Parts: sequence; structure tokens; C-alpha cells
Amino acid sequence: MKKIILSLIFAIATITISNAQKIEVEKVFGGYKYTQNGNRMTMRDLVNTMKPDINASSLIKKAQTNNTIATVLGGAGGVLIGVPLGQSLGGGDANWTLAGIGAGLIIVAIPISSSANKKTKKAIELYNSSLNSTSSYEFNPEFKLIANEKGIGFSMNF
Repeated sequence: MKKIILSLIFAIATITISNAQKIEVEKVFGGYKYTQNGNRMTMRDLVNTMKPDINASSLIKKAQTNNTIATVLGGAGGVLIGVPLGQSLGGGDANWTLAGIGAGLIIVAIPISSSANKKTKKAIELYNSSLNSTSSYEFNPEFKLIANEKGIGFSMNF
């Protein structure tokens, strides 16, 4: 009985590991949404998922770096625009030079963010294509329930 249970567990684990799921990309307002098995993925999740694929991993790490730079520049630009606006709305003397610098930072952040999105999509394409070419087509197990004079057993052939 223990052998049957262990065989079933081994078979299920093998199938689960060998049938990795594709990462899906969906354009949403303000960027892209990445999902796998219906679960939303962050940039960190993408990096961890793609570690086994050297090419995709290298590309997604570059995308992560660009994404971080764009986020910092965009956030700093937003603050530099927001401070003079707040001063102006509050009736104070606003420093519009800060707002101009902030706008410049946002303008610089836009192409960096676009580059990060392109690299992320390319890394996902590489990762998904590596899934198609390896495990899901080569591994086709055949399961059989067998019985003989020694008892009942479970057989997996591949």
C-alpha cells in the first residue's frame, strides 16, 4: 500500500513540475499586468520564476533595473511638481523652477519605463517559448493500473 501511495505522489509531482505554466501579459491602464495560473505577478515574482532560463533571467533583471530607475525618477519628478503646486494653491510663493525640473525628470523616466516594458515582454516571450520546446511536449507519461499474482499496482511509462 505504501508503494502505491508513493508511486502516485511521485507521478503527480513529476507531472506538476514538468508542466510549468506560461506567463500571460495583459495591457491595462498605466502599464501591463502579468499573470501565471490566474495569479498576478510582480516584477520580483517574474525574476524568481525566470531564474532557470538564463536568457530570460538576464533580460528580466535588466528590465527590473530600468523599472526601478524609472519609478524613482518619476516619483521624484512628481514630488518636485507637487511641492510648487501645493505652495501656489496654499497662497504662498511657488518655486516654479522645481516644477520644471520635476517635469524634466518625468520626461526622462518615460522612455526608460518603455524600455523596461519592452524588455519584460521579450523576457516573457523567451521564457514561454522555452516551456514549449522542452517539458510539455517531451514528457508524455502513460499510466496503467496493473494486477497480477502479487497484488494490484500502479505503472507509469514514459
